[in-house]
Amino acid sequence: MASAFSHALAAVALGSLFRWEKPHLKFWLCGMACAVLPDLDSLGFALGVPYGSMFGHRGFTHSLAFALLLGILAALMFFRDEFRRGRGARVCLYLFLSTASHGVLDALTNGGLGVAFFSPFNPRRYFFPYHPVQVSPINALRFLQDRGWAVMASEWKWLMLPLLALTIGAEGLRRALKRTHSGSPEAG
Repeated sequence: MASAFSHALAAVALGSLFRWEKPHLKFWLCGMACAVLPDLDSLGFALGVPYGSMFGHRGFTHSLAFALLLGILAALMFFRDEFRRGRGARVCLYLFLSTASHGVLDALTNGGLGVAFFSPFNPRRYFFPYHPVQVSPINALRFLQDRGWAVMASEWKWLMLPLLALTIGAEGLRRALKRTHSGSPEAG
């Protein structure tokens, strides 16, 4: 799995593409929560859930079906006003993609059993053909040791820098379009 830091940053990067003028803090927090939430399945290790089962780690909660369900549910629970403003579909799509990004980042790691993207319809687990990211330890104490530093170095190179570039690029494009629009004859 990738670390919670990279998953949260993926939601921020996606949010920079889907946000509207001055979204509330809950927009960002909900996106980050949706991006991190799939790893709650790691509690199954302590509960005796087999890793390879549908409800094991990187199983159903890492699937596109789960991402769609969580995205819609979270949007309906926390963004009712945005539906009235005509932004409900945008919020649903953002929260779906934030959740789905979790499996995408995990499929770039070099450990584990792969990601069950198509669960519950297909139990097969997948990695991308190229998976350069060091897998993060699930145990938080191990993350704070040498292994965690190696993971963070790997994630900075392969995940965080590209996600930061996406965020900065999206914000720069947004500002440029705003300047262009405000300078047009129709804007006056």
